[in-house]
Amino acid sequence: MVEQKTPAQLAVMREAGRVVATALATVKKEAAVGVSLLELDAVAREVLRDAGAVSLFDGYQPGFAATPFSGVICTSVNDAVLHGLPSDLRLSDGDLLNVDCGASIDGWCADSAISFCVGTPRAEDLELIATTEEALAAGIAAAVEGNRIGDIGAAISRVQQRAGVGTNLDFGGHGVGRRMHEEPHLPNGGRPGRGLKLRAGHVFAIEPWFWSGPGSAYVIDDDGWTLRSADRTRGAHAEHTVAVTAEGPQILTRL
Repeated sequence: MVEQKTPAQLAVMREAGRVVATALATVKKEAAVGVSLLELDAVAREVLRDAGAVSLFDGYQPGFAATPFSGVICTSVNDAVLHGLPSDLRLSDGDLLNVDCGASIDGWCADSAISFCVGTPRAEDLELIATTEEALAAGIAAAVEGNRIGDIGAAISRVQQRAGVGTNLDFGGHGVGRRMHEEPHLPNGGRPGRGLKLRAGHVFAIEPWFWSGPGSAYVIDDDGWTLRSADRTRGAHAEHTVAVTAEGPQILTRL
């Protein structure tokens, strides 16, 4: 059973979403050449603390992880694209940084991610980010009553295939509510008209992530978390928490 949230519950999730959006915007503003990933994590941690929000990431340990996550944001650099563990790595000119953040208020969750360039951007990185954001917009546009989960994944996949970039379906979007990861799994691919029928009150984290290369293979660092492209091509990640409503998709994780 996939829970349908009430308008009151969506309003609290929207509060959590604003906090997450503020944390991401603040991290992007503070990210600069020479700044460490741990320093950026401290920036986000302060935003969550000041808002009275609880991190969804700090201490999180799913089945695939040997150790709990130690940070309030994922910081994935260049060929890393997901679950990057904050470290003392200092950013360099031209780095491509993906930042993911999740928080809850009064037990209701929101989750979002952005990608951006540090210092002097590479044209190919800007193109990859634009493609990923286009895929996110396409997935959101498909999150309407009467559609199905497969319609969201298919919309994302069409953008990915047209651009000729790579991804992997092991990790993707998911339901969000009282927990960060709820049913259903929402892969970044699928067949239109298949899967769960979307109804008002359903809430999903929609999150395309792509590599500039065409491959799908990945490796995980010794930290047990940071996921990288096997061919070392650079990656981008974009995510919003989105509610299905009678008026259309409602993005909960924007300022």
